Amino acid sequence: MSDAVSALKGARASGMVDLADAGPTGMITLRGDHGLLGDSLSSVLGLSAPERRRVVTGEAGEVLWMSPDELLVVLPYDTAPDVAAALETALGDAFATVAVVSDARSVMHLSGAQTRDVLAKLMPVDFAGFELGELRRSRVAQVAAAVWRRSENDWALICFRSVGGYVFEALATVGKPGGEVGLYR
Repeated sequence: MSDAVSALKGARASGMVDLADAGPTGMITLRGDHGLLGDSLSSVLGLSAPERRRVVTGEAGEVLWMSPDELLVVLPYDTAPDVAAALETALGDAFATVAVVSDARSVMHLSGAQTRDVLAKLMPVDFAGFELGELRRSRVAQVAAAVWRRSENDWALICFRSVGGYVFEALATVGKPGGEVGLYR
């Protein structure tokens, strides 16, 4: 078995924000009733299903609300297959699906006081009241993405692997010094 490699291969950029490839990241998509999924998550990871547009964080990882019938579990890359198997067992014959999608997505970390300004240049989202633990599915320029706020100045963004380079370069470009807009302070 070869070593996992992220689509961005450790890329980093600095400017108005620090932008970094998260590296290989484990991800599991869960589809089904959130109550049922939450029970399984609780028994396997000790995490609950998040409320609409929210993220639940714990020692085992993060659970992201993706839609009324979809959750995304973000955890260490090498644990994803075993956790997915445990979730399938916990769900039994319930009407739900579990799929490891680690190699289908790119995750990027953005940090710095001007992160909301940089994101607002490419995403049609009002970041003014964006709270800690909040998640938004939208787009970056013309591609699907989700962004969530991990702390005051730390954010994470996820997109499909095939457009990871495009998203990274777009964020790096609009984050260059001299492009400050001062929307969010």
